[in-house]
Amino acid sequence: MSSVDDTVVTPVHDGSAGQEIDAIVPVRRGRRGAPTIRHVAALAGVSRATASRAINGGDLVSDQARAAVAAAVAELGFTPNPAARSLATRRTGTVALVVPEPDSRVLTDPFFACTINGLARDLEEADLQMVLLIDRGAGRPDARAHRSDRVARYLMAGHVDGAVIASHHRGEPLNRMLVESGFPCVFLGRPLHVPERARYVDVDSALGAQLATEYLIGRGHTRIGTVSGPADMSPGIDRLAGWRRAMQAAGLPDDAVEIGDFTADGGARSMGVLLEAHPDLDAVFVASDTMAAGAMRQLSTLGIAVPSDIAIFGFDNIGVAETTDPPLSTVAQPLEEMVARAGALLREVLRDGDSVSCEPIYYAPRLVIRQTA
Repeated sequence: MSSVDDTVVTPVHDGSAGQEIDAIVPVRRGRRGAPTIRHVAALAGVSRATASRAINGGDLVSDQARAAVAAAVAELGFTPNPAARSLATRRTGTVALVVPEPDSRVLTDPFFACTINGLARDLEEADLQMVLLIDRGAGRPDARAHRSDRVARYLMAGHVDGAVIASHHRGEPLNRMLVESGFPCVFLGRPLHVPERARYVDVDSALGAQLATEYLIGRGHTRIGTVSGPADMSPGIDRLAGWRRAMQAAGLPDDAVEIGDFTADGGARSMGVLLEAHPDLDAVFVASDTMAAGAMRQLSTLGIAVPSDIAIFGFDNIGVAETTDPPLSTVAQPLEEMVARAGALLREVLRDGDSVSCEPIYYAPRLVIRQTA
């Protein structure tokens, strides 16, 4: 039960106008003696409405009143009530990470593990909570539209303040729905076929693939194949384009291509098909480290030695490359930095809205040379 400790006559600022009126303000102690918004207002000499706006980042508060409230909060050790803050700001303090992939991939692919951990850590430092939305129906085109509509309704119903979307497929309606609606969102990776005002953070995959292939060419390899990523995803498209660019610039044939699916088993299958069609290969650029690990497993089964018979070059450098036997040469993408930048960009959008630039943010790849090439 609350009790009245004392009553004071204090000048109350009306907010931005800076005018004052004398008001009798009873200073009450909350339950268990915790300071309340009324305490803060009384000590700062402002109305409760002004104190609430100052604490929750609202407008129409003078600099003098905002400073007085901040000093009162510090002196009293006041902690805002989350529910009250949500009502005042219309914010939940929650951000979604949307991964339109089956959970079998999300739970096993180190790319997603790094993304989840990195974004959760970044948001925690900003006092935001992350919720993970996994699309268990990914890969089923017949269910894609229904699923996208369901996810979009959840996101835009006020359950979260914004979203980071990782992994993008061609024909994915969710991405366009979110951008066109104006919902605060940032993409990790270049989304396909969305309005130009989509904001995204990516690595220059085409350049990375080109650099890796040029390195293999520089080492004297002339019959270089590739296991590319899926043809409906920007990393698959861009890394294949980079490989082709290097091969064509060197005057080498670019016919040895097999489409993979970014999984280890898919990498093994693709490697087998590629070798059956092109048994003269002396090097292979593989568009992900996970697929490269599977490809190396297939080569070992066939009795083909790496790198003496075939050199292998991967892409990612987020854990798998150091565990293969021999260790994998790869293109490093700074995924932790990219995830943190995506989180920071989303916070900018939540704070400043449409004034935030939509210019794509690209990180430069670099080569990490190990024993497979």
